[in-house]
Amino acid sequence: MHRTDCIFLALISTDRYNTYASGQNHSNPLTPDRIEPKPNHILIPISIRSKVTKTMSGLHSTINTICYATIIPGTIFISWLIGLVGLRCLQVCLLFFILVLVVLPLVFRYSVTLQRGILFLTFITYPKGLDLTNPAGIGLYATRNFYITVKENDSDEDGVRIGVWHVLPRNAVRRFKRELQVEEAFDQDIAPDERRDDDYEQELRLMAPAIKSEFPSIVPENEQLFYERLLRMPGGTVVIYLHGNTATRGSGHRSEVYKLLRNLNYHVLSFDYRGYADSDPVSPTEEGVVRDAMMVYEYIANVTSNPVIIWGHSLGTGVATHMCARLAHLKERAPRAVILESPFTNIRDEIRLHPFSRIFKHLPWFDFAISRPMYSNRLRFESDIHVHEFPQPIMIIHAEDDVVVPFHLGYQLYRIALDSRSRAWGPVEFHRFDRSKRYGHKYLCRAPELPGLVQHFVENYRKAVY
Repeated sequence: MHRTDCIFLALISTDRYNTYASGQNHSNPLTPDRIEPKPNHILIPISIRSKVTKTMSGLHSTINTICYATIIPGTIFISWLIGLVGLRCLQVCLLFFILVLVVLPLVFRYSVTLQRGILFLTFITYPKGLDLTNPAGIGLYATRNFYITVKENDSDEDGVRIGVWHVLPRNAVRRFKRELQVEEAFDQDIAPDERRDDDYEQELRLMAPAIKSEFPSIVPENEQLFYERLLRMPGGTVVIYLHGNTATRGSGHRSEVYKLLRNLNYHVLSFDYRGYADSDPVSPTEEGVVRDAMMVYEYIANVTSNPVIIWGHSLGTGVATHMCARLAHLKERAPRAVILESPFTNIRDEIRLHPFSRIFKHLPWFDFAISRPMYSNRLRFESDIHVHEFPQPIMIIHAEDDVVVPFHLGYQLYRIALDSRSRAWGPVEFHRFDRSKRYGHKYLCRAPELPGLVQHFVENYRKAVY
C-alpha cells in the first residue's frame, strides 16, 4: 500500500531514469524504506525535480510559442522562395498577417473602449426603424413602455435612464381588453390553452369590477397606476428578462419569449441596458449593466411582494448570476428562481470559443492580447463563481447546436453548480435540446416542450424561500 506522505526520489544514471517511492509505514516519513542507491546514481529530492520539471515545461511552452508565431509568415516566405507565390503576393500576405494578427490584437489589448464595444456590440441594432415607445408595432399589445433612472451613487443627480417594457399576462389582458382598447388584437392572437384556476386568476375575477370602475379607459395619464395595480395584485408572478448583447428589447426572438411567458400568465419586464436602444448612450460595463438590472429589480420589489423569477439569455446569464450573487451578499430580498438560457462559464472561456475569435484563438499571444486584458478591465461575467454565491433554484436550458455559446459551456456550468452549491440550497436543473431541432442560440423559445418546462419549474419554486 502506498503512503500519501512518502518522499519521491529520482534516480538518474547514464543508462536509465527511475523513480521509487516508499511502500512501508514509518514513524518518520522522511526516512524511506527499501531504497538502495546503486553506484553512480545521484539522489535528487522532489523539490529540485519539481523545479527542473517547471523549467522544462516553460522551455517547451516557449518553443511552441515561437513555432506558432512563425509558422504563418514562415510558410508564406518559403512559398515565395520556392516560387509558389510572387513578391507582390508575399508582401500582401505579410502585411495582412502583421495588421490583422499582430497589430489588431495589440490595439485591442490597450483599448478598453474597443474591448467593451466587441463584448456588448451596442452598435448592432435590429430591426431597423423600430419604435420602442410603441410595442404594439411588433405584436406586443397591452404593453407599457416607460423609463427608470439608475443612480450611480447617492451624489449622482442625473443618473442613467434605461428603457423598460412591462408586458401584461394574458389572463389580465382578457379581463381588461376593452379598457386597454386591444379587443381586436387579443381576439386575433391565437394562443395555447391557458391556465384559469390559479390564485392570480381568482384574484382577477374578484377584483375586476372594482378595477374597471376605477379605470374605465386606460390612457397615458393613468397607465402607470393601472399597470402597477395589476402588478401589485396578489397571486401573480413576475419575470425579469435580461437579454444578451446586440439589438434591443424589441428584437424578434426576444418578443417571442415575452409572448411565451405572457401566455403562461406571467408579468414580464424587459429592459435595455445602458448604451442600448433608447437607453442613455453610456458605454456599458459589467458593473453598469448589473446595476441596471438591480434597479429594475428594486422597482418591482417596491411595487409588489409577488415572487420574481430572473430569466437571462446569453450575456444576460452573466448579468443574472452576478445580480443574484450581489443580492445574496447584501442580504436583500431575493428572486425565487433563476432561468439561464444558453449560458457560459465566464468571458475568458466564451471569447475563446466565439465565432469571432476563430482566426485569433490559436495565436500564441491570444491570452496576452485579448483574454487577460478583458479580465483586468473587469469584463469577466464569472457565472462559474457566482452560481455558488446565491441559494435560489437554477434551471439551465441549452441547444446542442448553439455555435455562439457552445453547448459544453452550459453543461460545464451545470456541473460546477452541482459540485459547488450547498445541498441545502435550491436544486439545479439542466435541459438539453437536440441539435436536430436547429434552435441554435436564439430560438429555444420555439421548442414546444419549453412552456411546460418553464411552468413546472416556476410553479415548483415560486413560493419557496432558500
